[in-house]
Amino acid sequence: MEKYHIKAYAKINLGLDVVKRLPNGYHQVKMILQTVDIFDSLTLERTDSGITLTTDSHELPAGRDNLVYRAAELMREKYHITEGIHIHLEKRIPVAAGMAGGSTDAAAAMKGISRLFGLDAPLPRLMKYGVDIGADVPYCIMGGTALAEGIGDVLTALPPAPDCVILVAKPDISVSTKYVYEHLDAAGLTSHPDIDGMRTAIETGSLQGILDRMENVLETVTIPAHPVIDTIKRRMRELGAVNSLMSGSGPTVFGIFLEKQTAELAGRRLAEEALAKQIFVTTPV
Repeated sequence: MEKYHIKAYAKINLGLDVVKRLPNGYHQVKMILQTVDIFDSLTLERTDSGITLTTDSHELPAGRDNLVYRAAELMREKYHITEGIHIHLEKRIPVAAGMAGGSTDAAAAMKGISRLFGLDAPLPRLMKYGVDIGADVPYCIMGGTALAEGIGDVLTALPPAPDCVILVAKPDISVSTKYVYEHLDAAGLTSHPDIDGMRTAIETGSLQGILDRMENVLETVTIPAHPVIDTIKRRMRELGAVNSLMSGSGPTVFGIFLEKQTAELAGRRLAEEALAKQIFVTTPV
């Protein structure tokens, strides 16, 4: 195979709890992750030597600072690939948005290189390698609905989430995940999401059980720094969302709707009110 195309799907956090800060500076988390139908596209080609990366996004580096480049380096090293690889990345997932855009691109690059070179690499092995690139990469390799524990790399696959419509809105700001975790007072959190209850709700197919338990402790850091996030959450509920939440470290907000038409109207209102720069109406994958 000389060329291979692959999609890299975004994720949202239906619930996100931080259990404690670990001695190594990482945080022990417990969260429910869900893939959504918003994706970047990667085209991978064999070349004579080296790694080259191009992208249609002016926001992203095209060298080793991009996780896609590092994923290609890792795959060449682990599988002793002597040929070169060119990757072109078409970006649609918002950048620095709490949707694992960089991690899912890296995951797609790893899976794509496996297919391009006929490696047939088992997903569990790629997930094990992927954690060296980032804590979200193993989940992005697996996808779907999952419970994530540890630093996000201990994964339990769950049944697909119940059908719903998801409105995703990113305001015209970017948030550093590192900043949010560094400023989180994990020991001082007074409220923790019911992640076990949400898992049960998913396993029994109860959308209401999921909605009732949507909570993200990282909001305690990101919302005070960027109050527009709380404004978007409130407006989504006023416009028909059954519930709304910030995804990951933010600033992206998502709302769960029961009808697509209501979600589309809410998205148009958010755009008219200039509350969000990037808006998507999507579904779970």
